[in-house]
Amino acid sequence: MQDYEQLGAFYLGRRFDPERGSVTEEPLLYDARDLTTHAVCVGMTGSGKSGLGVALIEEAAIDGIPVIVIDPKGDMGNLLLTFPELSADDFLPWMDAADAARKGRTVQEHAQATAKMWRQGLGEWGQGPDRVRRYADAAERVIYTPGSRAGRPLTILRSFDAPAPAILNDEDALRERIMSSASGLLALLGIDPDPIRSREHILLSNLLDRTWREGRSLDLPGLIRAIQNPPFQRVGVFDLESFFPANDRLGFAMTINNLLASPGFAAWAEGDPLDINRLLYTEEGRPKVSILSIAHLSDHERMSFVTLLLGEVIAWMRAQPGSRTLRAMLYMDEVFGYFPPVANPPSKQPMLTLLKQARAFGLGTVLATQNPVDLDYKGLSNAGTWFIGRLQTERDKERVLEGLEGASASAGAGFDRAAMERTLAGLGSRVFLMNNVHEDAPVLFHTRWVLSYLAGPMTREQIRGLSSASPASSPQAPDPQPVPAGRPAPTVRRVVPQPSASEAARPQLPAGIEEGFLPPRAGNGAPLYRPALLAETVLHYVNASAKVDEWKKLVLLAPLDDDSVARPWDEAETLDGGLPFIDDDPDEGIGFADLPAPCSRAASYTRWEKMLKTALYRGQPMRLLRCRKLKLVSLPEEDEGGFRGRMRDAVREQRDMALEKLRKRYGPKLGRLEERIRTAEQRVEKEQAQYRDQQAQVAVSVGTTLLGALFGRKVRSAGTVGRAASTVRRAGRAVREKGDIGRAMETLEARRQDLADLEAEFEEALEDVRSEIDIDAYEVEEVTVNPRKSDIGIDRMLLVWVP
Repeated sequence: MQDYEQLGAFYLGRRFDPERGSVTEEPLLYDARDLTTHAVCVGMTGSGKSGLGVALIEEAAIDGIPVIVIDPKGDMGNLLLTFPELSADDFLPWMDAADAARKGRTVQEHAQATAKMWRQGLGEWGQGPDRVRRYADAAERVIYTPGSRAGRPLTILRSFDAPAPAILNDEDALRERIMSSASGLLALLGIDPDPIRSREHILLSNLLDRTWREGRSLDLPGLIRAIQNPPFQRVGVFDLESFFPANDRLGFAMTINNLLASPGFAAWAEGDPLDINRLLYTEEGRPKVSILSIAHLSDHERMSFVTLLLGEVIAWMRAQPGSRTLRAMLYMDEVFGYFPPVANPPSKQPMLTLLKQARAFGLGTVLATQNPVDLDYKGLSNAGTWFIGRLQTERDKERVLEGLEGASASAGAGFDRAAMERTLAGLGSRVFLMNNVHEDAPVLFHTRWVLSYLAGPMTREQIRGLSSASPASSPQAPDPQPVPAGRPAPTVRRVVPQPSASEAARPQLPAGIEEGFLPPRAGNGAPLYRPALLAETVLHYVNASAKVDEWKKLVLLAPLDDDSVARPWDEAETLDGGLPFIDDDPDEGIGFADLPAPCSRAASYTRWEKMLKTALYRGQPMRLLRCRKLKLVSLPEEDEGGFRGRMRDAVREQRDMALEKLRKRYGPKLGRLEERIRTAEQRVEKEQAQYRDQQAQVAVSVGTTLLGALFGRKVRSAGTVGRAASTVRRAGRAVREKGDIGRAMETLEARRQDLADLEAEFEEALEDVRSEIDIDAYEVEEVTVNPRKSDIGIDRMLLVWVP
């Protein structure tokens, strides 16, 4: 194992010696937990900024940390170009024929040279094919292309679904979710999304607030109807007609309808939902690197998507428990235009919220740019780590220095502006200054060779080829009639015939029975109203051992025909979006099917209500997942992938806590032993110096004695004898000094052995920690919780006509 392969540490490169202008052998390891205080990466074109970003994402994936990558330029798809065999055939499809020609090579020769260069480059940084394969196997990597079928498409319609209870019960979180959803839609429409001055924004915000608080979701058709007939008559102190007249509301509704009817919008309405859990983890709970490529979109489409995405990230974040370890990473490859210093685009507020609050939830945000002068440096002062590469202008340097000074002040750290300015002036390609508030001083380092092949920005055709080559990344087939998110198809029935004359009349219901009409779906041809029961219910699930005490609203739709009328709830479907939009009157031109005879008797509804309570108790258990070893239970409505993702978070947090305990336990011991070794080494050097001195003195004394004995006078013979005696004494001291050297050496070797023993003990403890992070070793069981019978409530039951 390489010395950089340490738990919870990102290998980003090696330290750089500015005096020698060369790379040292000491690896630069970045503590993953430091990323919870966010990071900013700045550098001009050619500085190596993209390579550093790729390295950060690769290290996160290797450590099992899921990553969402916002890719406005199309560069980050390179994260899928991993070739463990490092063969020329792997590189061949990505070779540029023009580049090969400029170098006097054929494309095949260019591929061979590139493969050789990549293998050598990895080797120089202590990496090899095994590490490339480890990265490739660590996480599923997918390219999403919202608004396009080149990669895996993403639908944005889910952003109007009612948020989770954790959001609804948090006024600040709900307000942020409403603002981001309204701003994102208006940005897509090209309408001013200012939350104060835009009446469209204010109307949308009020509609979403009212609908979501009622536990209902909205799709675009429902939103169009709500705009035309809002469920309120006043906005602030003004009546609705004064604030937003009906004709103007009709024009606004028509704009949304035009978007919905546009052929180009079909790609926005299909594909995976914009669900953060699904972007972070697979259905099996394996971490993902989800690359959201938006280079193909127009400016207002990019702004709309980024705003909606950030709103979803914040909503997901609010639903997570607090964490001190890095749970997930959000990386934006170019933040220019989304976080400006003066303007206030709709993406700015949610991004500022993430920078201020995400650290408490273990979400690390990394923002990269080559234009630091166009960023809100006050907002970026919330970033604890700055990676600074070569900068282009003095204005860029000044803006970076302001941001660094603000970050240091926020962390209570000192800041030497003059020294920092001198350092920034001497940065070269792929050399970065890392200013981390968690470290004692800034560090210069040279980025490592990345594991992914950097082929440059990807075209849609290249993305399509990558996606089709990977089953996990293949886009879903388009749905010719996509069902809007938030409202399932109200009917799963046979083909509806044209209404006959006998069917056209509206049946009469018993007095006191509530009646409603669901709006027709587009593309149904000539619809026909058929009867169904709609019930809005409340269930209470309680299980002390599973730590469950949850109230849940459930909306059921049960068809009423001759076959099902005896036991209608047996065929009921659950409406995931909550209570749908219900009209009081039928649409013109739609006929009515025959009403089964029991529907005309009031007693039938009383019986159906009793049957519903029994059906809910028996047929609506809450199925949860539990990991006893981690003491974790899945949340209501949480799928297996999300739960296993939380298990990984818990395991990683336990790992980080165990590492911290090991550091506290062994750090002082290692420090004391190293100090004792230094003392012993100094003692050996001292004893050796004294021995050499005694030897020199003995040599001089012996020479003097011999000379005196040979050439001295007889009258001085007594002095000669004295000098001889002194020489003997010095020789004896030299022998003793030599013995002291031996004893000092023995002490030094003993201390070194103590250090080796302690390091072996430390490595053994580390191995125990490594064995505990194997997620496959944790068993998961299913827990079934039935609703408490006495708490089953039916808030509303009515007969609805479903076209």
